[in-house]
Amino acid sequence: MPVRYAAIDIGSNAVRLLIADILEKKDEVVYTKNTLLRVPLRLGDDAFIDKHISVGKFQDMVKTMRAFRNLMDVYKVTDYMACATSAMRDSDNGAEVVKACQKEGIDIQIVDGGIEAKIIYNSYLSSTIDKTKVYLYIDVGGGSTEITLFANGELVDSQSFNLGTIRILDNQDEPETWDKMRRWVKEKTRGYKNIYGIGTGGNINKLSRIANEKGDKPMTYAKLKAIFDHLNSFSLKDRIHELGLRSDRADVIIPASEIFLTIMKVGHLKNIVAPRVGLVDGIIQTLIDKNLKNNKQN
Repeated sequence: MPVRYAAIDIGSNAVRLLIADILEKKDEVVYTKNTLLRVPLRLGDDAFIDKHISVGKFQDMVKTMRAFRNLMDVYKVTDYMACATSAMRDSDNGAEVVKACQKEGIDIQIVDGGIEAKIIYNSYLSSTIDKTKVYLYIDVGGGSTEITLFANGELVDSQSFNLGTIRILDNQDEPETWDKMRRWVKEKTRGYKNIYGIGTGGNINKLSRIANEKGDKPMTYAKLKAIFDHLNSFSLKDRIHELGLRSDRADVIIPASEIFLTIMKVGHLKNIVAPRVGLVDGIIQTLIDKNLKNNKQN
């Protein structure tokens, strides 16, 4: 029976469960994705407008965690980690939701943007970035955008902004936040010649799939802008029926594109690549690192 870990990402748009098989290969521990579930709860709609998770969404969240706990038991998961991000951070009853889910056997950590960025960095960047290049790592979620600058293989600076797809759709984004983000990107990228973008989140993954049928080829600003203009020329209804986008992707992909395009333009990014990893991948890697450390100590 393989060792299995689980990762739960409670985002502003969707809640995800990843169950991964952990495999030991010579000197390293790797994982393969066994099961990935996504439930479009849209907690952000409540959190960003009312600063409170409604009774209906509260109940749906508890039911979802109960289902996840049951699945984890069936798959005989030996370790797990559940992280909640922007929507739960912004809700005045986030702690109550955590308490209710605890009764279902799921312990949830509400993490800030900085920790969120570090966990995702764990999943991909630490092992794959070219130490000689400069990267701007951008993670766009439903409630916030995390931007991290890497140079010479080192994390130079990182910042979280209250700009996300659900927040923008609900008209809860502030012009000052956009300005603050532009200023930060301009200031941090000044002095670097060639900067490459790395984007994470469901929307950039989808945009990358639209741009490239095969592989995760980098997209230039012009390519991304052309895709955005094409998508934006359709109504929401037509993006679903004619372009075949899921209903909970068809609306958020527009504000997500606007965030990525803004950052690429201000930071003069050569291109952006979507490695198609996210918080759940980072959580699995975090669990692997934690258990390796514990095993060495025992």
